[in-house]
Amino acid sequence: MWERTLQDLIRGLRANKKDESKFINKAVEEIKREVREEDMELKAGAVLKLTYLDMLGYDMSWASFHVVEVMSSPRFHLKSVGYLAATQSFNKDTDVLMLTTNLLKKDLTSTPADVAVTLNGVSHIATPELSRDLAPELIAMLTHSRPQIRKRAVLVMYKVLQQYPAAAQTALPRLKDRLEDPDGAVVAATVNVLCELARKSPTDYLSLAPQLFHLLTTSSNNWMLIKIIKLFGSMMPYEPRLVKKLQPQIVDLISTTPAISLLYECVHTCIIGGMLRGHAGDNLARTCVTKLAAFIQDPDQNLKYIALLAMVKIVPTHPHLVAEYQDTILSSVNDQDISIRMRALDLVSAMADESNLQSIVQQILSHLVPESASATQYTAAQTLARISTAPGRPATLASPSQSAAYRLVLCQRILSMCSANMYEHVGNFEWYISVLVDLANVAGVSGIGAEVCAQLVDVVGRVRAVRRYGVKLMASLVVDDTMLRNAKEEGSCPEVLWAAAWICGEYCNEMMDPQKLIPYFLQPDITLLPPDIMAMCIQAAVKIFGFWAAELAANWDNDDLAELQSTVNTIITRATDLASSPHVEVQERAAETLQLFQFIRADLGSFTPKSESAYAFAAAEEDGGFGAPSVPEPHFPKSLYLIRPLFTEYELNPVAAEAQAAVPVPEGLDLDAWIVPPVVEVEETEKATKKSGKKSGKKEGGSSKKGKEKAVNGKGKGKATNGDALIPVEEVQPETPEERAERERRKAERLERLKDDPYYIMDKSSTKTPAPDDVDAIPVVQLEGMPSLLPDSPNPTLPSMRHDRESPSPSPVPFVVERVGEMPPGAKPPSRPSSTGILTPLSGRAQSPFGGSPLISRAFADSPRPPSMSPYAEYEVPEDDAAEPSTPQPIKVTRTKKKGTGTKKKKKDTQA
Repeated sequence: MWERTLQDLIRGLRANKKDESKFINKAVEEIKREVREEDMELKAGAVLKLTYLDMLGYDMSWASFHVVEVMSSPRFHLKSVGYLAATQSFNKDTDVLMLTTNLLKKDLTSTPADVAVTLNGVSHIATPELSRDLAPELIAMLTHSRPQIRKRAVLVMYKVLQQYPAAAQTALPRLKDRLEDPDGAVVAATVNVLCELARKSPTDYLSLAPQLFHLLTTSSNNWMLIKIIKLFGSMMPYEPRLVKKLQPQIVDLISTTPAISLLYECVHTCIIGGMLRGHAGDNLARTCVTKLAAFIQDPDQNLKYIALLAMVKIVPTHPHLVAEYQDTILSSVNDQDISIRMRALDLVSAMADESNLQSIVQQILSHLVPESASATQYTAAQTLARISTAPGRPATLASPSQSAAYRLVLCQRILSMCSANMYEHVGNFEWYISVLVDLANVAGVSGIGAEVCAQLVDVVGRVRAVRRYGVKLMASLVVDDTMLRNAKEEGSCPEVLWAAAWICGEYCNEMMDPQKLIPYFLQPDITLLPPDIMAMCIQAAVKIFGFWAAELAANWDNDDLAELQSTVNTIITRATDLASSPHVEVQERAAETLQLFQFIRADLGSFTPKSESAYAFAAAEEDGGFGAPSVPEPHFPKSLYLIRPLFTEYELNPVAAEAQAAVPVPEGLDLDAWIVPPVVEVEETEKATKKSGKKSGKKEGGSSKKGKEKAVNGKGKGKATNGDALIPVEEVQPETPEERAERERRKAERLERLKDDPYYIMDKSSTKTPAPDDVDAIPVVQLEGMPSLLPDSPNPTLPSMRHDRESPSPSPVPFVVERVGEMPPGAKPPSRPSSTGILTPLSGRAQSPFGGSPLISRAFADSPRPPSMSPYAEYEVPEDDAAEPSTPQPIKVTRTKKKGTGTKKKKKDTQA
């Protein structure tokens, strides 16, 4: 009479919050005593308290047998406590489940109340074994006289069929009959079970279509209608005739139902079931899009999300219908919920075309502008607003602050939309180049620079009409040192300077005064850039000088000599500094430039300006008055034509993405033949022969004298037992110097044979090294004159955005994109352009250093060689000793003479 009830346990827990574990330990000890009592009421109360503690996370598996005892109670209120504890604590590994089979069968034939609680318990604790044993009784319950029992039996059949699929052959006909049950709850439960089962195998339930269609046209239960429509949606891909049969009924439901859940399910079924295809589906598609657009404007975030998700599936078939609600969709890009923003981005990316691309990019790009920025600080939104803002709709320049990951997603969506199918949606490429530069300025995230760089080079290389504007825009980037100063800042985009250097160098003929960019490409601050960009800046300066020098030679004026010499001296000075760069590629480019311009400076120094009359008189003297043809000496330095042919000898063209695969195999080349035939090694048997000869010289059954002595003295290296006798094992003889020399000779011959075999891995680390104690043989390496390996100090300047660029005006020249590109001779051009929008070249000359593929290639095959840039004969310029390049001193390796080896020759110093 003093037992603690469940209410007492709960009150005690609340009163002992400071020492809850101590209280629970005490309560569990009391429960363990109570479950061992004979009183079923007390036992059931203890199990009920254990069930509550199990909800709090305390284990009660130790009491599973006592739970089964309570389940077997004849009193309903006690039996329900046992089944409640079983449904909560039993699992497939519970040992006592095998003891419950007969108990469950007995309860299924008991009173309706016991049957109901048993069916509920079976649905939670069913295992494959229990489902197999109870399947006959449960299938019989589907025809029970009470609708409550039939409904529970239908629901428990779902769990039984999951655990024991073999019961489906008997259970499915009974379930099919329940679709015509007079009780609506039983029908709804049956439809629910069939809908869940049909998800795995819809073809097994196609025979139920007539009955389900009858329910669809007669039932008024919205939840059951949702399940039926879902079931039809899973069947329609396997039975196309259902589309035509269901379309009128679903259209009627979409037009009349006030239930939003049923409306959305109808729209979703139309999309996934293929009802929007063909001419008949256009009206239905318009109705669906109209309903979904209303969901997007609804304040309920869940409706907005599922509407955006459904519209993404409609866009591939009816993009023009979705585009009518562009403003409504774009408003969701600024939603506070990140999941809705991402679904809105998916939708606007899918519905972009030539008519709305600029306005969509404007809206997305405006979200990249920081909230604290004014409208006059950034050209990105201004440029787009002037070009593509629709009348009556102001451009939004401010947006909530976004994370770096989300800003990166925005940039990637802009790039993917514009470059889709080789820029087929871009109508104004001047606008697109401006957008790419704006992305580099306002993105503020890492990871976007390589893609922007690749597309800048790709667009300028493919679209000839945009090159002049692209070169002008890239030159403004080079002159403005904002990007250069921010190169070390987090979120900067210095890769754009690689594209700027390449474009300005390759297409410098589009500029009026290209030589003015040379000091910017070679300024001291370029050391802040990555080494690949530094190397490209050096090459761009050389290209620009080559073009400018050739133009000066064509229109030579003696007054240009001073400016020319000044520019050459500037390049030599900067190249000298860069030649000691710690980066190998920069050092190589700078050294090559230094050598070329040393030659040009020597030629300019030996050049003597003359008047035109003097050149005419000299030409007449050379003719000798007899009119013999001769080539007169030029009135300009001939070295001005030295550099330009290095970069303009062949035409630069885009290469098709399939060009490499289309290269034909040369005639007579067998790709399956061995490049280096395998060498069959001759077995070395001399050692075996020698050993066998030594063994044959010994007496049969005996051993050598030395071996016997070792065996007697117990010092032999090995013994073999034969009963009680000890037979000494012969010791391996040491290798003689002659044998060692022969082995080394054979090894050297084998390595010589295999050195050209690509399938044989050579051990290059096995070179002979001096003995550990031979200290004098270690070479002494002089490391004087080596450049410092310490990184450059970071630029402490803060990032800022450019704001001096004007909006690009529409080009009068139509933009023609070279989408196909070059193919090898005799190969067929690709049937369609690559969907990536990036060129795939054959040559690696203009390969992007940021992980992308090569972009363009110079056509070397089947292209006529252009005539020489200069009509004059080549000549040698006298060398100037004072004009030696100031390069780092070579590293010298000094090898000292070994002590005590006076008979050896002195080792000379060698240069590394």
